[in-house]
Amino acid sequence: MAEVPDHLLQRSRERRKALGLPVPGEEGGDEAPVAADAAPPAGGGGGGDLPPTGGGGDAGPPADDGGGDAGGGDTGGIPAHLLERSKRRRAALSGDAAPAAAAAGGGGTATAVAAPPAPTATGPGGHTQRLLTVVKSGSIQQTRAEAQDKVHVWPHLLVIELASILILLAAVTVFSALVRAPLLSLSDFNKTPNPSKAPWYFLGLQELLTMFHPMVAGVTIPGVGLGLLALAPFIDKNPSHKPKDRKFAIAIFTMFIMMWSVLVIIGSFFRGKGFNFVFPWNDGIFFEL
Repeated sequence: MAEVPDHLLQRSRERRKALGLPVPGEEGGDEAPVAADAAPPAGGGGGGDLPPTGGGGDAGPPADDGGGDAGGGDTGGIPAHLLERSKRRRAALSGDAAPAAAAAGGGGTATAVAAPPAPTATGPGGHTQRLLTVVKSGSIQQTRAEAQDKVHVWPHLLVIELASILILLAAVTVFSALVRAPLLSLSDFNKTPNPSKAPWYFLGLQELLTMFHPMVAGVTIPGVGLGLLALAPFIDKNPSHKPKDRKFAIAIFTMFIMMWSVLVIIGSFFRGKGFNFVFPWNDGIFFEL
């Protein structure tokens, strides 16, 4: 049997004190509740079955003068319908339907009342409570593990990275076999090549040097671009992998890549002798790998 909450026990004790019934744990309250609540034999009046209210148990509340009609007024401050229900309950616990039948009858004719089935289990002091009253809510709730959107590094991530490395290695091998990359002649300080271009991955910076001051072209503009890329994960914290949900991060990265790609293309194919701007279809291509 589950433990009865303290507030229900306290309310039960207060109710028994109000009705003048013995309270378990106090003086005179150790006897069985069924014996204390046993209904007296039915008398001539309908109100003779009322519970005692005095501390000594000598007298009960006065009965109604109208012959014990269940629909009459209150007796001793207790509603009549509660008294009638108490009579029927005590009669059912004692196994005798006669007092309940006498109490239900008004003046002359007695009406038989079918006793409800006796409870199969009772709590402390003979009280019965509903199941949800004595069972804590946490013990009847089913707990389920929450779904987590996580996978293991191996094999889900490392297999993809390994496949990417193998594809890139194969592409570089095929490119190096098909495209010649001859070494130039030994350098001659008396003959400077014209135009003198940096490697293709530095041509973006060399192109900026033709437009701005070296401090601006070599430090300020690249620093601002790299700073925005570093701050993008802190500004856009959306964990989604969908492009429509990562508009800020994608916009910053796209602008950086497009700016650098345009500068590299101009420096590679649109710069001729003296690093002047030329059209490759007119003056040729001044670019070597």
